[in-house]
Amino acid sequence: MRRVKDASGRLPLQRLFSTFPGGTPGLGLLLLRAEVGGIATAFGALYLFGLIDRTPAVWIVGALLAGCGIALISGFMTPLASLAVGICMLGINFSWYPAPPLALLGTRVATFAIVITAVAIALLGPGAFSLDGYLFGRREVVIPPRTPAA
Repeated sequence: MRRVKDASGRLPLQRLFSTFPGGTPGLGLLLLRAEVGGIATAFGALYLFGLIDRTPAVWIVGALLAGCGIALISGFMTPLASLAVGICMLGINFSWYPAPPLALLGTRVATFAIVITAVAIALLGPGAFSLDGYLFGRREVVIPPRTPAA
């Protein structure tokens, strides 16, 4: 693998590919995946089995949401599955296709989703793009080359 230097001629501190954190960040990501995947699976089930007109678009969106929700919960093809869930949810939000009946997803589910998201954010930390990251984040320490003692 070729290592690319940045504009200053130094190697970057962190690469641009996904990492697989363990510990509390890993637990936080698991909580986020479970929350988003569970909600997507519930929406997909409502599309497939709910009281809504079953057009081809409804079948496709329902199957996509249910399949991608299960993939997110299990952690399989996470970037692709989360992108598909995000696009489907944007379509529901902007009414590109009819919304499912939300009797099953009432106030308790919404508040539970917010609690899970808050715990996951607490476990993951502030991230690089935050005031905490700016004030207390990673720093590059440049150690000058050692000159031999004469």
